[in-house]
Parts: sequence; structure tokens; C-alpha cells
Amino acid sequence: MIRKSLVVLALLGASALFSASRNLEIYWIDAEGGAATLIVSPSGQSMLVDTANRTPDDRDAKRIFAAAQQAGLKKIDILLTTHFHSDHIGAMPALAKLIPIGMYLDHGESVEMSRPQVAAAYKAYVELSQGKRTILKAGDRIPLKGVDIQVVMSAGKGITHGLKGGGPNAALCQDWKEKTTPEPDPDNDQSVGFLLKFGKFKFLDMGDVTWNYEKQLVCPANLIGTVDLFQTSHHGLDRSNSPQFVWSIQPRVAVMNNGPRKGGPATVFEVLRKSPGIQDIWQGHLALGTPKEVNTDEQMIANLGPTANCPANLLKVSVAPDGKYTVTNARNSFTKTYSSK
Repeated sequence: MIRKSLVVLALLGASALFSASRNLEIYWIDAEGGAATLIVSPSGQSMLVDTANRTPDDRDAKRIFAAAQQAGLKKIDILLTTHFHSDHIGAMPALAKLIPIGMYLDHGESVEMSRPQVAAAYKAYVELSQGKRTILKAGDRIPLKGVDIQVVMSAGKGITHGLKGGGPNAALCQDWKEKTTPEPDPDNDQSVGFLLKFGKFKFLDMGDVTWNYEKQLVCPANLIGTVDLFQTSHHGLDRSNSPQFVWSIQPRVAVMNNGPRKGGPATVFEVLRKSPGIQDIWQGHLALGTPKEVNTDEQMIANLGPTANCPANLLKVSVAPDGKYTVTNARNSFTKTYSSK
């Protein structure tokens, strides 16, 4: 009788765990201006987008591993490297020693192989991903069970056919202003950008795609449509996040994975706040080089001080099957719930 009761309790516990895991969860891991976004689908499968910085103490690898443990993961099913800059790939070798990685996805060879540091990081990536690597093209789908993920840009080329919800964009595009300063780090524009859908909910992450390349997706036609959640491009820098791009996708919520001294200039906050339908901006860090009052509400900022004494608080989104999604700030446990469009 005792054994039978224990079995029943175990089954009930497993059922509760399965029920609790039916939400889609997204974690923004603090990387001091680097990038590491962990996605855990309702199926329990995971995709890590970028592996942040390499540091002598493996700080970012340990932070990513801690988030994976918090999410209950035993492995990373998919690692998507948007592009091959050190703040997006640096911690990968150290992380691979902490947790198994099943599949590696990227845009193809770096266009900055003449830079010794980039070439060395890329070579390490090729060796580590051997036999488990897939190169993505615009239009491809990423096989994360439980959600629909479509690549909207890769290797400098965007999708050419509009997704549901898009359409002509002439009125907005007539005010487009090209950036005339050449992009100093061209692998940014090779970034993999993707649209994730879970029921009615839509999340867009464009890596570090810059201003002029954003145009492909929104002018003369908006090929993406509108989204619920937008991870600001390029850590919230004004080399990206053009008005035409942001105002076309019309995010309800924006999450900026900035650092204390990287990302978050006043011009980007202005663009975000003028976006039709925007409700809130959440930040990984208080942008110390921007006036405090220009930053978002302090309760929506995960980390307030400089890197030296940063506690590495997470931002997390949990998306229910009905489309409602809740953002949580680990620093103060502040939460806010939104409805998908």
C-alpha cells in the first residue's frame, strides 16, 4: 500500500511539473553588454542565443550555466550564434565544458577573418561544432519543439516574402535616412535574426543587425508584421534600432540587453517611446552614460551599478498558452503581465 501510494504521489508530482512547464520561458542573462538569451520551450527543449564574453574567470559561462540550472536543464539542445563577435561567442568554449550542447546554428563563415581575434574565435567554434553544425538562411525554420521559429535574416540577406501581418509601408518609409558612416564591424550585419511564435505571442531577436540592413525587412514593405516582444538590436545602440524598423514591428514590450556603459543612448529610448502601442521598456542595466530620467522606470531595470560589483540579476519572461506573458525582474521580484496582440 505504501509503495502504491508513493507511485501515485510520484505520478501526481510529475504531472504537476509537466503542467508547470507548459509555458514558454525566456531568460536574459546579464553579460555586462554581451548577449546571452536562453529560451526554454513548452516541450522542455532549449535554445541559447549567443554565449556572451570570454573572461579570465569564465564569468559569463558560469552565469549562463547558472541560468540553465535555474531552468532545470541538463543540456542546451540548440546553440544559435547570431554572429562571431567576442561579446556573442566568447564564453562558448568554457560553457561547453559545463553543459552539453546538442546542435550549433550560425550564419556561415565570419566576414572578418582578417582580424586575428575574430579568426581565432571562429576557428575554435568550427572545431567545437564539428559534425553538429547547420548554416542558416533567411526563411529557414529552427527545430525547437513546441514553438515556431523562422529565420528572417542571415548572412546579410532578409526574407523576400512577407509574413502574416505585414504589408505596404510607403508612408513610413518615405522618411528613411541612410547611415552614411560605414559599419566598422561588418559581421554585425551577417547576424541571424529570427521571429519566434508561440500561439498568439511573437518575439523578435535580430542580433546586432545595423540600421541600413534593417531596411530590407521594413521598406518598402513590412515583411515581419508586428510583434509582442522585441529584444532591442545591438544591445540598444543607435547604430541599429531605426525608427522605421521599430515603428513597423510595433512591439508592446522591449527588452534591452545593454551594459552599464554599452547601449541605451537617449535617441534609442526616444525611438522606442514613440513606437505605436509600446507599453514598457525593460533593461538589463541602468545605462550610466545616459541621464537617469531617460532610462526606464527603475523597477524594470535588473542591475543598477557598474560591472565591478554587479550581482548579475536576470530578466525573465514567462508566456502562457493563451498569449499572456509576464516579465519578472530578479533584482526586486517586480512583475508585470501583458496580453499578446
